[in-house]
Amino acid sequence: MAKSYSANDITVLEGLDAVRMRPGMYIGSTGTRGLHHLIWEIVDNAIDEASNGYASEIGVTLKRDGSCEVTDNGRGIPVDIHPQLGVSAVEVVYTQLHAGGKFSDKNYAYSGGLHGVGASVVNALSEWLVVDVYRDYSHYQQRFESVEDKKTGKIISGRPVAPLAKVGNTRRRGTQVAFKPDPRVFEDVNFNSDTVRRRIRELAYLNKGVRFVFTDERIKDPDQRVREYCYEGGLSDFLAYLNADKTVITDPIVFEKVSDSTLVRVAIQYTDSYSEHICSFVNNVPTAEGGSHETGFKAAVTRAFNDYARRAGILKEKDNNLSGDDFREGMTAIVYAGVKNPQFEGQTKGKLGNTEVRPVFESVCYEQLSIYLDDLKNQEFAAKIIEKAAKAAKVREAMRKAKEMARQKNQLDAAPLVGKLSSCTGRNAAMNELFIVEGDSAGGSAKQGRDRRFQAILPLRGKPLNVEKKRLDQVLLNEEFRSVITALGTGIGEDFDISHLKYNKVIILSDADQDGAHIRAILLTFFFRYMKELITDGHVYIGMPPLYRVAKGNDVTYCYDDKALEQTLKKVGKNYTLQRYKGLGEMNPEQLWETTMNPEGRRLVQVTIEDFAEVERRVTILMGDKVEPRRAYISEFADFNKVDNFQPVTGANEA
Repeated sequence: MAKSYSANDITVLEGLDAVRMRPGMYIGSTGTRGLHHLIWEIVDNAIDEASNGYASEIGVTLKRDGSCEVTDNGRGIPVDIHPQLGVSAVEVVYTQLHAGGKFSDKNYAYSGGLHGVGASVVNALSEWLVVDVYRDYSHYQQRFESVEDKKTGKIISGRPVAPLAKVGNTRRRGTQVAFKPDPRVFEDVNFNSDTVRRRIRELAYLNKGVRFVFTDERIKDPDQRVREYCYEGGLSDFLAYLNADKTVITDPIVFEKVSDSTLVRVAIQYTDSYSEHICSFVNNVPTAEGGSHETGFKAAVTRAFNDYARRAGILKEKDNNLSGDDFREGMTAIVYAGVKNPQFEGQTKGKLGNTEVRPVFESVCYEQLSIYLDDLKNQEFAAKIIEKAAKAAKVREAMRKAKEMARQKNQLDAAPLVGKLSSCTGRNAAMNELFIVEGDSAGGSAKQGRDRRFQAILPLRGKPLNVEKKRLDQVLLNEEFRSVITALGTGIGEDFDISHLKYNKVIILSDADQDGAHIRAILLTFFFRYMKELITDGHVYIGMPPLYRVAKGNDVTYCYDDKALEQTLKKVGKNYTLQRYKGLGEMNPEQLWETTMNPEGRRLVQVTIEDFAEVERRVTILMGDKVEPRRAYISEFADFNKVDNFQPVTGANEA
């Protein structure tokens, strides 16, 4: 008998209830990324005041009690009574979804927070939130709390404790927002100091002349507690920071122009590396997935350099144009768009969708680049770029011919994997897993211990090439990477197609020592440079094998770090047997399955990218040509035996 379905079954979520029930819709997740998104929503409001000329200083403080405080010296949120709702504008902003001053361009020319949900979402997902407004020589305050209804047990989100009240007089101006994330919502409510600091530094680069003060009161050392950031050079200083550990071969190109109400800011510099690095932003919001502004910029670069090469006689009439990839080899660029009504994909704003922005960016960037290239004092720069692009084009053409020959002979598709890849029997890519395993010995154990229905094994017989120091044609000559490329089925570089991926999870499984860490770094660098979408779409994982096996009688415990070992030894007492695994090959197939491959009990670390600029910089430091920055970084941060900083992912299909 069918279950009845009537109007009584229709749930109406009032106020901020929808945010509380489905937080992922508003902040992306309830994990660490979503937690920090709360800070960015409030900081974005302060940034909007600064970028529109109303504020010159922004402060972010992480408190000892787990709360966060964001201040600015802007105009302050309006405090008068809203004509329709009959409460203060402050209460409207923090309790009503889609309420704010950014739905027209009367108050803000360019704004990152256009959905009117940021402040209210932060309130809804916090234990408490306090707003202090300083304006018109008066200090106003209002407190909100998320409390449990004693009768129903339901959480009432972001309820005002009392109306907005004047608490004193002041000469100060601006807004201060303090909030404490609700542990009933988030998996972990501890803010990461480095994550917050990096974002604040990035915002300081993007908003030249604005002073940012970051304070972490949880840090014991007073000299490390407060950091200040202010950059008068703006994007020029940002470019210098990104290229600090690279060998630059040109001076920066920096230009800014407003066209059709769109602000275009660009900074470009070339290095001797073989990869491109483009950081793009819209209204201070990072657009990691690019969008129409980045597309317009790339088109302009290709057209401007090709046209210049023909005007200068470098490209003859019979010659084909060089490709965009050729001109962007070794390029570091910051692409910033100020857009009045940006259309982002989703509330977390990863990609700009405004189609009208592309032609504006292409036109302005083409114009500015052409002017720069035609200037006589920049001829040396122009010649270096054309020469570098021409070399890249020759390599690309040689690669194309090599690929074509390989296809004809079926070499790339079959030969490298003979006797190497042990595929799985299942053909459902969404369920299948590929373990890239260090060494033949561990590969043998993995092949015997796996579930061959959905787990494939690819042993690496040697240490792969460090792709950061090589061109793509050299990478393709490396047998280990040829095997990886063929096994995944996606292609590489500009030929990469995620829809052809044969395995939903790509799991790097290496020894818990320095060599194993190096192999992980090499593979992750390869994926970052040539298969970035594998990482951004959440397909890359690191397997976490145990470091120790503690046995007492028939009881066996596997320990994944020294802390767990210490606790286990206290628990088991005396007369135990301790084994330290120096490598995966020391485990028999049953042990490897039980500890590292069984979806029901294994520990996996999912590889994600939170800050593309910082990842780019760290890859350059750790895998690039310069030794001294790498030595300094390793001396300060490296601990090859520590796995506490990894966040394990357990279960067959969890992400």
